Amino acid sequence: MNTDIVPGIVPGITHTLSLHVNDRLLVTAFTPDFPGFGDLPPVFGTAFMVGFMEWACIESLRPYLEDGWKTVGTHVYLSHVSPTPAGMKVTATVELMEVKGRTLRFRVDCYDECGLIGSGFHERTVIDPRRFMAKVRKKTEQAALIAA
Repeated sequence: MNTDIVPGIVPGITHTLSLHVNDRLLVTAFTPDFPGFGDLPPVFGTAFMVGFMEWACIESLRPYLEDGWKTVGTHVYLSHVSPTPAGMKVTATVELMEVKGRTLRFRVDCYDECGLIGSGFHERTVIDPRRFMAKVRKKTEQAALIAA
């Protein structure tokens, strides 16, 4: 990797992001595509919490990435320890803990208005979108050949 891509990305970068949980962020929002979620309690979905924490990590890196470069999530190790109903505010706090080449490891925590709801670690990898999308196109072509 060209080290000019991420010269300022060093451990210690932090970011905080907040949002209000609405009906589209509840476990039951998965029901149209995943019917097994239909009878679960209407609380902030774990998958949405994971996505929210990823978003906070993405935003923490935005000022440091060269134009056009992106990061993709590669590993998630999280606990979801407390339910959050619709209408509550949730806040994600992230801190970059380790940089190994293009791999970035974050400590992530998520809180609602009553306390901690989730925590753990998330890894992202710096990518060149052009090279990444070339791999995606190749895989799409391979899948089309397999299906034919």
